[in-house]
Amino acid sequence: MTKQNRLETITQESDYDPNSMPVDKARSYIGGFLDPVTSSERVSIRDALGRILSQDVISPVNVPQHDNSAMDGYAVRGHDLSEGKKTDLTVVGTAFAGQPFEGGLKKGESIRIMTGAVIPDGADTVIMQERAERIDGVVSVDFSPTGANTRKAGEDLKLGSAALQKGHKVRPADLGLIASLGIPEISVYRKLRVAFFSTGDELVGIGNPLREGQIYDSNRYTIFGMLTELGCELIDMGVIKDTPEAVEAAFIDSTNIADVVITSGGVSVGEADFVKPILNKIGEVLFWKIAMKPGRPLAFGKVGQSHFFGLPGNPVAVMVTFYQFVQSALKTLQGQVIQTPSPTFKALCTRPLKKTPGRTEFQRGILSQTAAGEWTVKPTGDQGSGILSSMSQAHCFIVLPTDMGKVDAGELVDVQLIRGLIDS
Repeated sequence: MTKQNRLETITQESDYDPNSMPVDKARSYIGGFLDPVTSSERVSIRDALGRILSQDVISPVNVPQHDNSAMDGYAVRGHDLSEGKKTDLTVVGTAFAGQPFEGGLKKGESIRIMTGAVIPDGADTVIMQERAERIDGVVSVDFSPTGANTRKAGEDLKLGSAALQKGHKVRPADLGLIASLGIPEISVYRKLRVAFFSTGDELVGIGNPLREGQIYDSNRYTIFGMLTELGCELIDMGVIKDTPEAVEAAFIDSTNIADVVITSGGVSVGEADFVKPILNKIGEVLFWKIAMKPGRPLAFGKVGQSHFFGLPGNPVAVMVTFYQFVQSALKTLQGQVIQTPSPTFKALCTRPLKKTPGRTEFQRGILSQTAAGEWTVKPTGDQGSGILSSMSQAHCFIVLPTDMGKVDAGELVDVQLIRGLIDS
């Protein structure tokens, strides 16, 4: 089904309401319209951190490459040991990591071996040194089952297997894993190009004096920070004047250079009435409002060939809608395979919360832990959508479902870690 057919199907659904979209349905609709990037590039592993693999990383070797010792001790033949009693063995040599013992092991013999050293021919078991007592050239060892304390060749990765899979976001441990395979560079998707701008004649760039009724534009800086954490290629188009000509020109310019266009402001009822007809003229918008708080005004669709997110103007609402909708969409557009949704867990709410049924709410919360290990949460204070300090203080969102009303102190609530949203 094409994206246009998908749009037509959605808008024909009996419960489709572009001005009151439930949170879960909005997420589902967004997911059905995403076209991930397909072009890729080769980068060195030092430049690969945070990038998304466009191909599987195939292991060119077994890892480990040889059977080796998991600890310091003595390499022996399992058949030489007797359960329930000690066994005396002659020590005939030493094996170090990187310096294997040359030769094989015969009946009644053992090799002093260090962690990581290759298991000598004929040996199949390692007795840890704490269970061995050596006097001159003879070691007395306790019984261990055959194969104990050894690591088999290929038990971590087998030759030709996928060490990392396409769609995986490269993390610090992955850099070490790739290096351990002797691979100097890998294929990753190109960075997602995201253009963003604010609308509103009341907005002023930092460094300029404020006149009466004006405010500094903070939204572009929080959007910049959130996009930077995702590793996007950023195109900051500044503050666009509230005129039809300026806004339409900004949309056209941004769609010519970006995969995604993000705006803040101009999508609320009563705000810039010309924005909606401009978007309907040059693109297609799937919905305009979400049944949530904060962040009810949220537009999503396509403008030209670019995906479009129209975020609210209030600073907190910008961040909440970004984390709840835009971030996962951008990860998908980058080519990342998202294994699981951002988890929630229960915490005891220590303060009463105001809530009216009918919308999903994302209140900002501060987590703590009791002496007994129980997680508790309290709101950051006033939950107004313009109070950006509430996001600076918050560890989590307190997620209150649509049909829930007010919460009394002592009730369990669902919480969602904000850093968990970013890192997942």
